[in-house]
Amino acid sequence: MYILGISAYFHDSAACLLYEGEILAAAQEERFTRIKNDASFPSNAVKFCVEYAGISLSQVRHVVFFEKPFLKFERLIETHISFAPLGLSSYLKSVPVWLKDKLFIKKNITNALQGIEQQWQPEKDTLLFSSHHASHAASAFYPSPFEKAVILTVDGVGEWTTTMVAIGSGNAIQPMNEIRFPHSLGLLYSAFTYYLGFKVNCDEYKVMGLAPYGKPVYSERILKELIDIKSDGSFRLNMKYFNYAKGLTMVSQAFCKLFRNPVRHHSDEIQQFHMDVASSIQQATEDVLLKLTRSLFDRYKLDNLCMAGGVALNCVANGKILRDSGFKNVWIQPAAGDAGCALGAALEVWHNHYKKDRAVGGATGDQMKGAFLGPAFTKENIKGLLNRKKCRFIDLSAGDCYKVAAKLISKGKVVGWFSGNMEFGPRALGARSILADPRSDTMQSVLNQKIKFRESFRPFAAIVLKEHASSYFANCPINPYMLFVSELRDSRRVSLSAAEKSVAGFDMLRISRSVIPAVTHVNGTTRVQTVDMEINPEMYKLLTEFYHLTDCPLLVNTSFNRRDEPIVNTPEEALNCFLQTEMDVLVMEGLLLLKTSIRKRKQG
Repeated sequence: MYILGISAYFHDSAACLLYEGEILAAAQEERFTRIKNDASFPSNAVKFCVEYAGISLSQVRHVVFFEKPFLKFERLIETHISFAPLGLSSYLKSVPVWLKDKLFIKKNITNALQGIEQQWQPEKDTLLFSSHHASHAASAFYPSPFEKAVILTVDGVGEWTTTMVAIGSGNAIQPMNEIRFPHSLGLLYSAFTYYLGFKVNCDEYKVMGLAPYGKPVYSERILKELIDIKSDGSFRLNMKYFNYAKGLTMVSQAFCKLFRNPVRHHSDEIQQFHMDVASSIQQATEDVLLKLTRSLFDRYKLDNLCMAGGVALNCVANGKILRDSGFKNVWIQPAAGDAGCALGAALEVWHNHYKKDRAVGGATGDQMKGAFLGPAFTKENIKGLLNRKKCRFIDLSAGDCYKVAAKLISKGKVVGWFSGNMEFGPRALGARSILADPRSDTMQSVLNQKIKFRESFRPFAAIVLKEHASSYFANCPINPYMLFVSELRDSRRVSLSAAEKSVAGFDMLRISRSVIPAVTHVNGTTRVQTVDMEINPEMYKLLTEFYHLTDCPLLVNTSFNRRDEPIVNTPEEALNCFLQTEMDVLVMEGLLLLKTSIRKRKQG
């Protein structure tokens, strides 16, 4: 039985295809349309999934939408009524859109799928609907390596739910408790994202990256004025300070008055104040999540925790949950945001509706296949493209490819790496990655300014051979999905002088803090991805060659894209990104291009 899961019309649309409960394919629409966080119907992602499986849409037994639109519309109407007469402008903007389009999801889905396959006709029970947080919970538990676990889903808002606790056991998920709109940890964090001049539902990770440059001097004010946290970790927001329930902005004038500064315009310089605010909301978020997860551990006495929802992408908080909550094992859905709900919705039908058993464990530990679930391209496909573009390239054998790439990286070259199936979720995990030498003092600046074209304060992740991770990072879990931050071991750090320790703000970027400065954030932490031969053999071989050459078992790993663009999907997109940036080398399925040879060819 084929089941197609769909998330659409809000944020980061995606599609996922199951066969007999196995995840066959999954992809986000943004990777095809090149519109970051594309919320439109995922027609391209659906088309990819069915073509990858070699089937037609008529062979799909169920199409499952990730939430229940009527419940969401109910929340919208009730919210407007409860805040009336305030919020009229928001009401006039949002309700007509729902009445015209969003309430008619069945019709929209049918029309969209018939646009892909004209003859497709749904049977009476073909279209099914999950709920938003049920989809998140299913995506968190069913692919996990645990037979039994506590499930925690935390995001902005679904239909009504913003936080849900459930227990997963075998093929069943039992909801236990929830927190409802407008009280939302995700919306609290997004309010600060907005206040700091970043884009809501897109740039929350920038707030997380900015936080270590400041001090949490406002965290007490946040915990005292903005959020009331109970002993069990449940919470309520003081809606006096927020405008998202009744207006078109995230924060109210009272919020700005509380922090004695207006909302930062995105083009304004980031001041120490903004760094301190980022540090404060990050600290407050960690406090809430730690209190909540500690309470869950004490209450349910289970060793395992599964997480999903946008807040579960806060890898700094995740590292502290793993270390301090009491749970021995934490597994987080790699596509923890709304894209992962497409997967969860399909799994919810397979395991809950049909009561089918789960497969637990396996060669890779979970059922996500390393999240390598998107399109792949053959060497012959890529050769044809390069020949049409008149690009000079070297066709390397498998062994030579890893050796040559490792040697080039060790000499300071930045390498675009394109290999195998594209990743599902927000992280580049070695299939569509930009790789560099972590030992370089200047590499962080080079990558940000000349290749990614993004803010200088943004840190980079490390991709490391699994067996060597613990020798560089303390409390480092084996995690192939880059979802935890770990502290660098003292033995890998560089001693700082008193003057260096006193440096504040972005001046901290000038100071080398470790033997791997390109992946060491200013607070001595690193976002870590571990690699083994089972999950990602290509990257494992490259890292092994680099280790043999340099005695360093890790590389800088950042997504293959420029600022505000989705990760590249196709070889042509990879080539364009390579040509439009100052990357030195491009490797696509063993075909190597040097920027110098292309420049010489153009000059010639």
